[in-house]
Amino acid sequence: MADTYNNALEWDKSGERYFETGIDHVVLYPIDGNNEYKPGVAWNGVRSIAENPSGAEPTKLYADNIQYITMYSLEEYGMTLACYQYPEEFDACNGIASLGGTSVGAKVGQQSRKKFGLAYRTKIGNDTQGNDLGYKLHLVYGCSAKPSSKTHNTVNNSPEAEEFSFEITSDPINASSNPAETLKPLCYIEIDSREFTTVDEKALLTALEKKLFGDPAAASSSEGIPYLPLPSEVKTTLTPAG
Repeated sequence: MADTYNNALEWDKSGERYFETGIDHVVLYPIDGNNEYKPGVAWNGVRSIAENPSGAEPTKLYADNIQYITMYSLEEYGMTLACYQYPEEFDACNGIASLGGTSVGAKVGQQSRKKFGLAYRTKIGNDTQGNDLGYKLHLVYGCSAKPSSKTHNTVNNSPEAEEFSFEITSDPINASSNPAETLKPLCYIEIDSREFTTVDEKALLTALEKKLFGDPAAASSSEGIPYLPLPSEVKTTLTPAG
């Protein structure tokens, strides 16, 4: 059958005015001794996450008196996370460790920084359903936090909560162990809940979220521990049976 095309474009149709807003369900996944992202811990007080990709810079090569080709540098993924607090488990990722011995409450900086993963959710809305149309899950791998500055201000008549800001870079990991796969190593996966329309498809998304956020109904406590699945497991989890 021949392809059909809409010859008259339409703008701003009802229900098609989409926007993305908000951030919640932020989870920190420190890498454990087995090089796995678990157990995940809730990160409260996150105010914003700004994605800052870099690279992909063009370099023009010339030959035969013409622009011969344009080469591009590798693309890198990074972000800036702003928050009012962070979980205790992030100390090791931020180069902070206990003073040791029998000391209580004493911590030191300038220590080795542990790698970690992140997951968070942003809402999707439109003109008919408001903020409740859907959401996106964002999974980030191979993260490292750079040292960040802190400013302590005096209390005054315009009180403000102290805010922490972390510059985060990421190292790519393999998208799959299958050499036939064509995906390059990656740092980031985005999952749109609007793509899961049938009952079976929604069950796949629920299964992934139980891995990310934990499953209180699991048969044992160890099975319900939240963790960040690697890209190959994400793909398997979101693949319908049969």
